[in-house]
Amino acid sequence: MTTNTNPDQQIGILRETIVALVRSDGPDLSARQLAVLLTVYLGEGPHTVRGLAADLNVSKPAITRALDRLGELDLARRKVDPADRRSVLVQRTTKGTTFLRDLRSVMTEATKATTDARLLSAPVNPEPALRVV
Repeated sequence: MTTNTNPDQQIGILRETIVALVRSDGPDLSARQLAVLLTVYLGEGPHTVRGLAADLNVSKPAITRALDRLGELDLARRKVDPADRRSVLVQRTTKGTTFLRDLRSVMTEATKATTDARLLSAPVNPEPALRVV
């Protein structure tokens, strides 16, 4: 995303991104599922259910439900931590990495569409007509 965007443009980019995701054949993720996925893929690991719950300020059961869905879609997987069998590690998958790459492409297109729309709707300041006396 460009750094020269105002909040209205950012909302437009978010809308265009979500609309593109809804129209695609890919998985339909909730905001919570997407937040968990992005936290796992963009943040330093290893990730645990407890750590994700703390990072996102939601309950561990909410993270578990999101991970259930991400696991069904093979976008993330859980594994028991061999160092602490009470802890569950959340791991990235090849399919999840592909999803993130595709999401970046969708956002790039959404940014371009939003920027183009802004440029097209910008008022044009015509040069004043020359007046011949």
